Amino acid sequence: MTMTVDAISLEVFKNLFAAVAEEMGVTLQRASFSPNIRERLDFSCAVFDAEARMVAQAAHIPVHLGSMPASVAYALRAFDRFAPGDVIILNDPYHGGTHLPDITMVSPVFVEGAVRFFVASRAHHADVGGMSPGSLPLSTELYQEGIIIPPIKLIEGDRRNAGVLRLITANSRAPEERLGDLEAQLAAQRVGEKRLLAMVETHGEARVSAHAEALLEYSRRMTEAVIERIPDGEYRFEDAMEGDGQGEFHIPIRVSLRVMGARMTVDFSGSAAQVAGNINAVEAIVKSATWYCVRLLAEDDVPVNAGCFEPVEVITPPHSLLNPDFPAAVAVGNTETGQRVVDAVMGALAQALPGQIPAASQGSMNNFTFGGTLNGSAFVYYETIGGGHGAGAGGDGVDGRHSHMTNTRNTPVEALEYALPVRVLAYGLRDESGGAGQHRGGAGIRRVYEFLTGATITLNSERRVYAPYGLAGGEAGKTGLNAILRTDGRIERVSGKYTGSVEAGDRVVIETPGGGGWGEQDSNPIAETDANGL
Repeated sequence: MTMTVDAISLEVFKNLFAAVAEEMGVTLQRASFSPNIRERLDFSCAVFDAEARMVAQAAHIPVHLGSMPASVAYALRAFDRFAPGDVIILNDPYHGGTHLPDITMVSPVFVEGAVRFFVASRAHHADVGGMSPGSLPLSTELYQEGIIIPPIKLIEGDRRNAGVLRLITANSRAPEERLGDLEAQLAAQRVGEKRLLAMVETHGEARVSAHAEALLEYSRRMTEAVIERIPDGEYRFEDAMEGDGQGEFHIPIRVSLRVMGARMTVDFSGSAAQVAGNINAVEAIVKSATWYCVRLLAEDDVPVNAGCFEPVEVITPPHSLLNPDFPAAVAVGNTETGQRVVDAVMGALAQALPGQIPAASQGSMNNFTFGGTLNGSAFVYYETIGGGHGAGAGGDGVDGRHSHMTNTRNTPVEALEYALPVRVLAYGLRDESGGAGQHRGGAGIRRVYEFLTGATITLNSERRVYAPYGLAGGEAGKTGLNAILRTDGRIERVSGKYTGSVEAGDRVVIETPGGGGWGEQDSNPIAETDANGL
């Protein structure tokens, strides 16, 4: 029988596969315990074929979805065989993960006795152990960041490994919350399996698999068409990180973007060597950030799957900031260095496509973690905070939103104050923080927390020294600021990466960066800002 795949059926199956991932996400959110997953939606779900190629994703976290295929592939290599009902769990950044709080689950989907698909979910758990509450410490090795989970069958043939669950939850400062969030992921896995099997029952395995293959090919061709619109040539750009948690210093990220026809090579040779602190980014993150940038160039709704990745080669030098050696610290290579990789690649693309690329967005996820004990019970919390988007030829940058490699919501004040011993005294846009220009950069955010009990806090942020760059003569956005207002009246301005203690009544102030401006102001022409923002 000849299998027919046409434009209409391809669109139908694109949405059917995406709906599986979306329903997994809804299940995970509704069943979760922690504000980070339930309110901020810090999770991702996707569908893979039998060869661990991503077929479809939900509109979740870009840095998760671009790197998750490596976790799925590693899970497949770790086991000789699978059985119906299996669920593999892992979080190792050096085998497809991002950082230890991001725990991935992978489940095979059997059709007529053979594995035909996999479903996977990745969720950021608020605490998995390590040096400081929230598991994003100012670490110098991976062992300090929390429990490392190699690929393990959490469920084998429908038989749960209760010992593994106890081991993971025992390493968290909030074991009941961890158990609840892990159970929510398991529920999402089962929903994904069920929905895929329903697709197969309705349409037949051969038709479903044929359309999965066709979707990969379609996305590959569409991505090649995007690259072909870029003039052939080599485009270079340099940006920098401003510290690794062990000190503040210039840490360059250099990129050479080479375009030849429908292929692109993105080479990060010349970037900084591996550093002592927690900003090293494993290769999966760098690839994810690069693929994301290419995806942004598409004018049409190209399905994001493994086909999108094929025309883009990413080169990361070994022993470097962007391809470190185990067990280098990587806690915020995901959240902070991944953002700077985007800034560097977008800066190179701005040379290739002048007028089509926006200025730099805030360039940080402004990670804030804290934890302690109240009335004999532990509490722990993690959130990221939005900022300004870069302006572009089409208009001003968006105010106060997460940008690029994160796609989470904010945590509502009511949810935060209900669950934790803090008050949010201020939460609003940061006036005049966007870069000036023909089009203004988006404004950052100002958020002030008052602690009702003592706690340990950790801040991991960037763009506190080097401002988000403007383009086409637009000015840079305003750098961010972190400070602690002590009860005795002292004001401590702290660096982008800080860990320490607060007492009841102390206030933490976080002001996030504004986006870069685009174009010279007509009323007050200025010299073009250094696009590197340095």
